[in-house]
Amino acid sequence: MPITSDEDARAPAASAEARPSPREFLRALGPGLIAGAADDDPSGIGTHSQIGAAFGYRLSWTFVLSFPLMVAIQGIAAEIGRVTGAGIARNLRRHYPRPLLWSMVSLLLVANIINLGADLGAMGAALALLAGGDAGLYTLLFGILSIVLEVGLSYPRYAAILKWTTLTLFTYVAVLCVVHVP
Repeated sequence: MPITSDEDARAPAASAEARPSPREFLRALGPGLIAGAADDDPSGIGTHSQIGAAFGYRLSWTFVLSFPLMVAIQGIAAEIGRVTGAGIARNLRRHYPRPLLWSMVSLLLVANIINLGADLGAMGAALALLAGGDAGLYTLLFGILSIVLEVGLSYPRYAAILKWTTLTLFTYVAVLCVVHVP
């Protein structure tokens, strides 16, 4: 099909210019990388390690059921946000009674506090395994360090630190390369 206008002739050049540089790509990757690393939290790693050590591959079948459910929940939450332009809490506030909103937010708060405690505990226990010493003290120190960094640093600086610390996740790949697992 022949090109019929000047705009059509410039279209391929415009799309090539819109391609981000590697530096821009890595900068944009930051928030998603941090969110992905946050999902791979210490309490989850600790739980999966303990379950794997105790049961081996015998519980792997649960992933066949749980993964599609997790994907569906994430998709539903994303679609609600895309369509309404608001998060789940704001949509609850718009469409349901206030007591339901407060009970859901309270349950989420409790779940997040428990998860944070489990994360800090797993980090303290992991450091105690590596360095020896009291896991409770390490847990407390990790909590204090987290608070100091969040409160003491500017958001852009803290986000940059988080982005670079997510590179530690590549140690999983390195462990697979050096440990011989049947």
